[in-house]
Amino acid sequence: MTVSLDISIPSPLWRGLPRARAIARETIAAAALESGRAEPEAVVSLCLADDAALRALNARWRGIDKPTNVLSFPAASGAFGDPPVLGDIALAYETLAREAEDLRVPLADRYCHLLTHGFLHLIGYDHETDAEAERMEALETRILKRLGAAVPYAREAIGG
Repeated sequence: MTVSLDISIPSPLWRGLPRARAIARETIAAAALESGRAEPEAVVSLCLADDAALRALNARWRGIDKPTNVLSFPAASGAFGDPPVLGDIALAYETLAREAEDLRVPLADRYCHLLTHGFLHLIGYDHETDAEAERMEALETRILKRLGAAVPYAREAIGG
């Protein structure tokens, strides 16, 4: 699957990760390849925002009034368009940076992980049960290894 990314960066904080656009394209391409999805082409919207924006989205769509690292909004079943739209991913810079520091991993590696996590939600993966979480984490691990990024599961459990 080839994924076209529509990237918006409303927060200037993302200047702290100068290669954010290129890393996003590399990560989503690796995730699409490793996931083995059948669609030849698809579109994903990516919003690189800040804690305030993710807090507002989290409150509106999940009823949780606090910032979070990543949110995914899968497109409705039978996505429209040609190529089809998979959905939207939004990330909060401050939370991502704080987590990278806490985990002692490079900011770019944490970014790769959250992009991968968000993308897998768009294509139907979840972590509501232990079995789902194990399946999703195994695929995330393969993708992150393909990218040469740190694999966090020995140290943390992912949220949102």
